[in-house]
Amino acid sequence: MNNKTGKIIGHMLAAFTIIVWGTTFISSKLLLEHFTPLQVMIMRFLIAYITLIILNHKHIKTTLREEITFLLLAISGTTIYFLFENKALTLTFASNVSIILSAAPILTAILAHFYTKDEKLSNKILLGSIIAFAGVALVVFNGTVMLNLNPLGDILTFGAALSWAIYSIILKNNVSKYDPIYLTRKVLFYSIITTIPILFIEGKPFPYHELINPAFIFSLIFLGVFGSGICYVAWNIASKKLGIITTNNYIYLAPFITMVAAGVILHEKITVMGITGALLIIVGVVVAGMKKSVDIESIEEVELN
Repeated sequence: MNNKTGKIIGHMLAAFTIIVWGTTFISSKLLLEHFTPLQVMIMRFLIAYITLIILNHKHIKTTLREEITFLLLAISGTTIYFLFENKALTLTFASNVSIILSAAPILTAILAHFYTKDEKLSNKILLGSIIAFAGVALVVFNGTVMLNLNPLGDILTFGAALSWAIYSIILKNNVSKYDPIYLTRKVLFYSIITTIPILFIEGKPFPYHELINPAFIFSLIFLGVFGSGICYVAWNIASKKLGIITTNNYIYLAPFITMVAAGVILHEKITVMGITGALLIIVGVVVAGMKKSVDIESIEEVELN
C-alpha cells in the first residue's frame, strides 16, 4: 500500500469515527434516563472488550513498561475523559462542554509540538484551528446564544480535553508497535479495571431489569461495538496513517455531525447560524490539514548558493 492510499484510508477511518461518535449522543441520552454515566461507561467498555476479544484473541507477551503504557492510555483516553465529560454535563451547560471539548485538537497540536519529532505547530494549523473553533461555537449555539461560565464544570471539561490530548501523544509513540485491535483491546481492559472502583464508590443501584428493553440493548450494542470498540480501532489506525494532529482535527466536525443527527432523528431545528458554523468548521479543517508552506528563508538560501 503506497503512502497516498494509506492517507486516503486514514481520512476515511477518521471521518467514519467522527460520524459514529457524533451520533452516539442519541443512544447515551436514552440510557442515561435509567443508568448513571458510570454504569453506561462500564457496560459499553465490557461490550467493546468482548467484541475485540472475538476479533483478536491472541495473547502477546508484554513487559511491565508496556502494561503501564496501556494503563496510561486507558486512564487518559477513556476513564478520565468520559468521567470528567459526564460529570461536567451535570454541572454546566452542554454548549459549554461541546465548545471546550473542541479545544482537544489544538491542545494536541501544542503537546505534539514539544513531545514529538515530526508533528510541529504551523501557522496553517493555528489559523485552521481558530476558524474551525469559531464554527464549532456557531454550530453549538445553532440560533440560541447562551454561554454561561460554571468554573467547576468548565474546568472538568477542559481537563477532559487535555486528557484526550495526552492520550493522543502516548498513542502517537506506541500506535506503530502493536496490532490496532490488540492495542485497543488492552486499553479497554484497563479502562474496565480503572472504572470498576469508581463505580463501587458511586454506590448507585444497578437497574438490571431495564436491560430487557430492546431499545436499551440496541443502544448498548451501538455504543459498545461501534462507539467504543470499532471506532477506537479505526481512530488508532487513522492516527498511525495521518498523524495525531490531522486526525484530531476531525474532532471539530463532531458538533456538526451531532447537529445534523439531531435534526434528522430528533427533528431539532437547524438554523442559518448552524449552517454557517458547519461551513467554517469544514474550511478550518481543510486549512489546518494543508501542507506546510515552504520556508522562505530556505528558498532564499538556495537561490544565493
